[in-house]
Amino acid sequence: MYKILANTIFLGKDVHFLPECHSTNDIALQLIKNRQAAEGTLVITENQTKGKGQRGNVWQTAAGQNLTFSLILSPKFMDISEQFYLNMMVSNSIRSLLVEYLPELKVKWPNDLVIPDCGKIGGVLIENVFGAKGWEYAVVGVGINVNQITGLPDRAISMKSMTGSVFELKELLQLLVTQIEQGYLKLKKRNLEVIRLEFERHMFQFDQWKSYQTEDGRFKGKITGVSKEGHLLLETDKGEKNQFGIKELQFLW
Repeated sequence: MYKILANTIFLGKDVHFLPECHSTNDIALQLIKNRQAAEGTLVITENQTKGKGQRGNVWQTAAGQNLTFSLILSPKFMDISEQFYLNMMVSNSIRSLLVEYLPELKVKWPNDLVIPDCGKIGGVLIENVFGAKGWEYAVVGVGINVNQITGLPDRAISMKSMTGSVFELKELLQLLVTQIEQGYLKLKKRNLEVIRLEFERHMFQFDQWKSYQTEDGRFKGKITGVSKEGHLLLETDKGEKNQFGIKELQFLW
């Protein structure tokens, strides 16, 4: 069973462990609705049956082999227009830890962790709660494929499949949450441009000519960065400079 994390200031001091649940994000949102969650609350399960990803996708995971958890934050110090900075901070924090084991790890916009030419190893899904006064809560859902080898979805990999090593889940969780907490404290200090530049520097396919798909068809393009609102900035091979929202562009692996 997962216990209160020892090496953090406020994240993981209230732990809700469930042997099985459909989605840790949903549980966290329910805790907020019921006014049962303080900032820093951690919801974790050993078997997430209906984990959520971007675009309505399902995050598939094997019981007891991976990390699936959600953190409740209260970023009231930020404007609603700055939502994507939280996404970038969390992605940066996870990458900066896992790159110690996976040197080629990149962040695929908007929220995936991938190794080029190999596949996806994890992802982040943030769901927000807004009130009359602005941004009240953010539920940060994290899924990392750790020790699973068989039954992985198409184009998915795990830390074990890439390194051959078995990882202690509780220890890895402690390290990840500590890293996210440190990133969150930097966010509170308004180091927004530093966060954005780090995100861009480690982006999957950054400054490379690759193929992409929109509703208008396929084209060649080069990622040049992200906007403050979180749109992907991309230059086409025809010299056009465009920006795309999350559901407007598809990467062609």
